[in-house]
Parts: sequence; C-alpha cells; structure tokens
Amino acid sequence: MIDLYYFPTPNTWKVSIFLEETGLPYNIIPINIMVGQQFEPDFLKISPNNRVPAIVDHDVKGPDGQPLAIFESGAILLHLAEKTGKFLSTDPFRRAKVMEWVMWQMGGLGPMGGQANHFRAYAPEKLQYAIDRYTNEVARLWGLLDDQLEDREWIANDEYSIADMACWGWITLHELQGQDLNDTPHLKRWFEAMGERPAVKRAYALGREIAATPGKISEEAKNMLYGQTREQLLERRKARRAAK
Repeated sequence: MIDLYYFPTPNTWKVSIFLEETGLPYNIIPINIMVGQQFEPDFLKISPNNRVPAIVDHDVKGPDGQPLAIFESGAILLHLAEKTGKFLSTDPFRRAKVMEWVMWQMGGLGPMGGQANHFRAYAPEKLQYAIDRYTNEVARLWGLLDDQLEDREWIANDEYSIADMACWGWITLHELQGQDLNDTPHLKRWFEAMGERPAVKRAYALGREIAATPGKISEEAKNMLYGQTREQLLERRKARRAAK
C-alpha cells in the first residue's frame, strides 16, 4: 500500500496519474496547502521541503523496519516506475530518452510555468519584466515540446511513459501562463489525447473539494505559499525539537 500526500497541483497529478494507470493500491492523505497543513511536523518528517506530493511506500522497508518515504515528484515517479516495471523502459537508450524529458520538465517546464503563474496571477505588484521573461520562456519550452511531438504520439520513444505524466499537468494551466494551445498544434493534440485517458480523468478529479481556483486564492494562502522565510523555517525546526 502507498500513502499519497496530496493536494491538486500539476506535480501531484504526475503521481496520481501513475497510480491510476497501474492500479497500484493507494491511500490519499489530503494536505491542504492553502491553510498551512504542509508545515505540520508529521508531514515535514516525510517531506522536509514542505511540498506535495510525497509518498510512503509500505511495501518497502528500511533497515530499521520503517517504510520508505519519498518527496519530490520526479523521484516518486522513478521509484514507482522501477517498482512496477511500467512506463520506463529498461533498455538503456529508450530509458535515457524518457529520463531526458522528465528532467526537462522538472528543470524547465514546471519551474518556468510556476514563475509565469506567479507573476501573472499572484504577485502583489505587476512587474512587466518578470511577466514577459517567464511568459516568453514558457512559450519557448512549449515550442520545443511541440517540435518533439510533431512526428510522434507520445513525448519519448513514441510510447506512453512517465515523461507524458510529468508534463501534462503543467499544460492544464495554459491560460495562467499566457499560452494559447492553438499556437502549438502538436502539443495540443497530445494534451487532449492525454486528457481523454480514463486514468488521467480519474487522477485529475481527485481532491476537487479542496482544490484552489486557478488565479484566485486568499491573501492568507498567498502568504502560506509565497511568503515563507528562512527565519520561519528555523522557528519551525526549533518548535519540533522542543516537542520531542
């Protein structure tokens, strides 16, 4: 059994899509990042970076008998792919091509999309340089992915893989990122095909009752998500140690 610590976000959808595609048994543990549940001590033991997703794989035990806890969505995808033998080829060449695009998403598509979201929709003041910088970078990355999909159905090796799962959720925020799907027809075709997969539909529907409305969150939630400082981290660490 796998415990999935979850709030509806592009990074968390990667994991829920994989779990739905494979049928692995899992248990959802909601972490409402809009009200600060990501800072609770029990969650920080699993995800010290106070981010979702995180998992606990109760099928894998460490030397002390404790189940395996993993944070960071890319690391989780890799673990699950290796655990099941699915959606990541064991052939060195084909495996490398999948991992290229997973790392590309983690280092580019996700972070740049997140910055575009932030400066376009959530920043307290409109900084045109930042808006243009990240909107244009997302457009560049989308163009690259569109080129990759020109002559193939799926992103890597023309077979459905964790690369597709990693990228899809970030495209759902195209309006917040200032992108028009019609400008990238091959990406649009892939995005719509992904969205029609039953497992993707199920994964995307999870947690609707706590989901945020894109572009519209409270000032308290903004502070939870964007206003954390090193000093607050140290205070939380001090409080955890005092509670032991």
